[in-house]
Amino acid sequence: MDTYLLFWNNIMAQCDVPRTINSDRRPKFKSEFWTNLYEILGTKLAFSTAYHPQTDGLEESMSQNLKDTIRRFCAYGMEYKDHEG
Repeated sequence: MDTYLLFWNNIMAQCDVPRTINSDRRPKFKSEFWTNLYEILGTKLAFSTAYHPQTDGLEESMSQNLKDTIRRFCAYGMEYKDHEG
């Protein structure tokens, strides 16, 4: 199964679907994984202004939350919610 479908079925299915994802200008956000995920979700990608402290901090916080969620899911599988930090 493709990575984005695994991500969708196991992580995003338990969250609300975002209409827009704000991102910094890193190339990874235009990778095949993210491009396919945006298409599946019907989500638009919006890039922040370079070196904009307000959006950079918010994006870093959201990115850290997503990383933590994925890390817990990988460690605990479907029971990851029982291990929230």
